[in-house]
Amino acid sequence: MAEVVEFRVPTGRARTLLVWGLEPEPGLEHSLFSTFSKFGPLYSVRAHRNAAVAGPGYYAVIKFYSGVDASRAQHACNKQRLFQKSPVKVCVCTKQKGFQEKALALSSTKCQELANHYLGFNGWSSRIITLQNVSGFEGENDELGKVSQKQSVKYLCAVEVTLPGHGVQTRGVALGEADVENGEDPLEFVATTRRAQKLAVGKALSSAFQKILLVVLENGKVAVEYDSSQEEPTDSLTEEELKGLIQVNELSLEQFDLKEVLSDLSCDDELPGWEMLSN
Repeated sequence: MAEVVEFRVPTGRARTLLVWGLEPEPGLEHSLFSTFSKFGPLYSVRAHRNAAVAGPGYYAVIKFYSGVDASRAQHACNKQRLFQKSPVKVCVCTKQKGFQEKALALSSTKCQELANHYLGFNGWSSRIITLQNVSGFEGENDELGKVSQKQSVKYLCAVEVTLPGHGVQTRGVALGEADVENGEDPLEFVATTRRAQKLAVGKALSSAFQKILLVVLENGKVAVEYDSSQEEPTDSLTEEELKGLIQVNELSLEQFDLKEVLSDLSCDDELPGWEMLSN
């Protein structure tokens, strides 16, 4: 039986496990991750203290990308001691508040982790087609009716993801924006510019991955399908046509060492080694 895995936040009860009977210990979430990640990639592991009426101890909610992986983990770990003295109970969630009906896009970091697991580190590559400044100034009215000028740095990025072993290429286009609090400080402006660039690249990478469907077969092999329902008008453009849609303002791409720019800041999304498109 084949299962489709998307580059989106996993939804549905079949992919979520509830673990209870956990003993308090340092690094509990790390221990849970080490144990359950053996059955497949995990989206999240969250440990919580029991409610007072339930007595001492902890319970955890673990989200898999694959329902098949979650089922295997449940059968293997239920009523086992795992990493503690007493056995734990593991079940597939039957009730959980806040399940999203519409799956949200994964962050670029999560996309890379998922791609590396199913496709291998050499099974995919990415490159920046273009990263250009589209910044401007926006006037905003405050409560006194005065017009203030707020400077915002905006970058538009187009990224291409290639899966050579499957003959699949996808594109993602996204905007990254960051506000400059003190426009008179040149160092802050440079740091804000870098942050906007990094946000744009991460969001574009995530967008490109959303168009890929991983079909995990029963024997463990992985097939790849292009999700045409996610296709955008820019996907059919040539690279020159795509670049032509973006108006370059103020700062050009050539002014920055992008590998340095995208690695200097600590953000939620870390980026792979990007191959830059030469002009």
